[in-house]
Amino acid sequence: MGSLRFPFPLPQPPKPPNAPTLRQAAAAAAAVGAGVALAVSISSGSGASEPSHGEPSGHACTIWASLVSPDDGLPRANTLVEPIPGITFPTVLDERRRLVGTGVPLQRKGNVFGLDYYWLKNICYAYGVYADDNDIKRLSWKYGNFSISDLKKNEEFITDVLDQDIRLTVRLQIVYNRLSIGSVRNAFAKTVGSRIQKFSGSENKELLQSFTSLFKDEYKLPKGSIIDLSREEGYVLQIKIDGKKVGKIQSKLLCKSVFDLYLGEDPFDKRAKEDIQSGLASLLQGRSDE
Repeated sequence: MGSLRFPFPLPQPPKPPNAPTLRQAAAAAAAVGAGVALAVSISSGSGASEPSHGEPSGHACTIWASLVSPDDGLPRANTLVEPIPGITFPTVLDERRRLVGTGVPLQRKGNVFGLDYYWLKNICYAYGVYADDNDIKRLSWKYGNFSISDLKKNEEFITDVLDQDIRLTVRLQIVYNRLSIGSVRNAFAKTVGSRIQKFSGSENKELLQSFTSLFKDEYKLPKGSIIDLSREEGYVLQIKIDGKKVGKIQSKLLCKSVFDLYLGEDPFDKRAKEDIQSGLASLLQGRSDE
């Protein structure tokens, strides 16, 4: 596949329940102008079948919509956010890290009537991005006079978040029930490896190997498994799988390369990046000015 969003073939997932009709999806699309993000997907009606490398055929296509209302305020504490049905993220991690956005890597297939179409058969995981609210406020000296609306469009703000020693976490929650740790390791080797080369000008294979080698075959990833990638104080990247610490590496380059996948110029989910940037801005300002 052309995408590096976990680049391996997967069986198609079961048909989503209670799929809205085309008329319902079209009605939902009208909400886009009011600031509602719309992701429309065409999926085949088959169950778990053999992996398909082409477009689905031989099945009636169901059109269904996933709606997410963007909000410049942050979720309330002690609540859960559900980016896709059945997958939830807590709004707070480690007491100080606040959820600033969630995303689902999708493979875009086209555009019809102004709506983006995505294939959901390749969804492996959903992710949530967390930031330490005290650490983010250290950028107030530079961005304290900016409105949240301005910060949402300010790429220098995101660059500073990636560059500075700010504690962040990306939580990956596995959606696909047959995902192997080897597939995750190989995907990170390609995606993180490309970012390391982008920022350093060299492959730096030793650094990349020190990261990917932490994803050992002994770890199993059934549906619902959680991988936490956290930047700790001093540019230390710490990895946890289902709450168990599996290793940590001190490297500013590696930290930036990992988080650039979700916050950088070419993120896995562009809509999520916009929501995350808005959430970071709200966290810095401690309010919503919309």
